[in-house]
Amino acid sequence: MIDVVQSVDRTLSILELLSNYDEGLGVTEIGVMVNLHKSTVHRLLGTLIYKGFVIQDASTNKYKLSLKLYELGCKRIANVDIFKSSKPYTEKLMKTVNEVVHLVIRDENDIVYIDKVEADNTIRMASTIGRRSPLYRTSVGKAMLAYLPDKEVESVWKNSEIEKMTEYTITDLEVFKGELKEVKEKGYAVDNEENELGVRCIGAPVFNHTGSVEGAISVSGPTIRVTRDRIEEIANEVKKYAHLISNELGYRGD
Repeated sequence: MIDVVQSVDRTLSILELLSNYDEGLGVTEIGVMVNLHKSTVHRLLGTLIYKGFVIQDASTNKYKLSLKLYELGCKRIANVDIFKSSKPYTEKLMKTVNEVVHLVIRDENDIVYIDKVEADNTIRMASTIGRRSPLYRTSVGKAMLAYLPDKEVESVWKNSEIEKMTEYTITDLEVFKGELKEVKEKGYAVDNEENELGVRCIGAPVFNHTGSVEGAISVSGPTIRVTRDRIEEIANEVKKYAHLISNELGYRGD
């Protein structure tokens, strides 16, 4: 059983209440809403003002939240990076599918591998941390690009060296845009031997607290193990763990 400190509980109740009233509330109003005596509310508000969490409007005498909680929240978010937040989840994802898992971030027109969780398989992926690949021909790259404006996608395409690495590499912009539309609808992207023959990758985007794409994770493996029949099964797991990482970064979308 949790040992609740009454004064702290009351103070937090006042903060939660004030967060719903931009114009502020008076002492009496607060007391009625949190079921506390006026003198108790006044004392707690005095402490909150002293610590900078609440301000009193000089013209109305009403109490409002300051930006202190916002500042603390921003500090917390700034100290949470995608690498630290993702590690427990990429390891769980690897154990679930028994294939290598990658974590990437975007750098201009490329993706950069910043983490790799290797599976215990005889055939392993040759990827290395720090390696770069073009956004347009990777599952993680397509997963991120699908959530960017058309103009930005076109800029990435224009400034990338479009090469047909395999017979499956998409080299037509309009076809590529169609692919991105499908990626956004499904929530995941597939690199169907587009970057390397015999290798299939399934990626999903990771979002931050602003709703922007922060990076992406993927599962990669040889086509003899990551078969077409397994795409949906693996994709569901990749999406699940990408969403969990996004939540760690403050994302609250679907």
